[in-house]
Amino acid sequence: MYENEIKAAQEKFGELIRKQLARVEEMKSQGDFVDYKSLDKIVIGVCGGDGIGPAITAQAQRVLEYLLADDVKSGKVEFRVIDGLTIERRAAEMAAIPEEVLKELKECDVILKGPTTTPRKGDEWPNVESANVAMRKALDLFANVRPVRIPELGIDWTFYRENTEGGYAAGKEGVSVTDDLGIDFTVATAEGCERIIRAAFEFAKANKKKRVTAVTKANIIKTTDGKFLDTFYAIAKDYPEIQADDWYIDIMTAKLLDDKRRRDFEVVVLPNLYGDIITDEAAELQGGVGTAGSANLGKKYAMFEAIHGSAPRMVKEGRDIYADPCSVIRAGAMLLNHIGYIEESDKLYKALDICTITEKKLVMTGRDTGATGEQFADYIMETISNM
Repeated sequence: MYENEIKAAQEKFGELIRKQLARVEEMKSQGDFVDYKSLDKIVIGVCGGDGIGPAITAQAQRVLEYLLADDVKSGKVEFRVIDGLTIERRAAEMAAIPEEVLKELKECDVILKGPTTTPRKGDEWPNVESANVAMRKALDLFANVRPVRIPELGIDWTFYRENTEGGYAAGKEGVSVTDDLGIDFTVATAEGCERIIRAAFEFAKANKKKRVTAVTKANIIKTTDGKFLDTFYAIAKDYPEIQADDWYIDIMTAKLLDDKRRRDFEVVVLPNLYGDIITDEAAELQGGVGTAGSANLGKKYAMFEAIHGSAPRMVKEGRDIYADPCSVIRAGAMLLNHIGYIEESDKLYKALDICTITEKKLVMTGRDTGATGEQFADYIMETISNM
């Protein structure tokens, strides 16, 4: 009984295993993380995406150029604007990322990216793959990094979410064995666990953080989450000056709401699915996902972006100049930190706190009842100049 169904499922599972083993060998062949200090020039690509993306990334670029003015003038840093990641061009070429655009992206060291549109069923656009997902695959951006800062609550968290494995790695490769039985897969590799966990500890070390926390459900998901947790504690031994501990995902979601415990967390590293859940919860405490920046890091490339959508309606209504650039400017602060401009990054974070929380001279409404993105960027730079 069910012999044909079992055989078909086994064949599909075998294909999945072969793909993942090939990915393991590819990861083993990779070199170390890029050392930005050794580069003669750092090329920062500014890719506006579509919708409100070009409007808000242009303002973030102005702020970064202001902070890096001396190194831009000397040629140590170069900004390159990359057009063409619009839904119109992607749909015309039926490509998540047009080939020429991807070539330009690969010529940059780091990328500041605006939001892009991913078509849904019923949209006017054909079903092209998410540009974000395609970029993570093409540039092997395995670490999704999201900071959450709420100074008045004593919160300063940085989440390192694994981007390429876990429950999302084989999301399209589950097996419907019969009408009554469906099976999905979760994936963990030694190389994949090692590189995300080491990236989290290296960030903690570079930024003088005292604690790194792993989040799993290793008491139940024993093989894959167990591998992640075992790798975490093995790597922690290389960083004796940093406290290492772990929490299960269910209680961690509660402790982020516990004002007696949440201030203690600093750097959090976790598999893909748990990271997706926790970072949205954390961003909501900060004011919603529209306030949060995000980084996608690999060993060779890194991409920094706003995590909200492209808001095409604002463009159609001529309101893109009023779009809030705060999220992509926060992403710019992360970019600065990543390439070694720690002092400039800290200045930008402090200016954002002043402009959006403590002083808040300007209000962004998304309409002509509030400030424009250009006015907000001017406010940020004025605040930095007065520090």
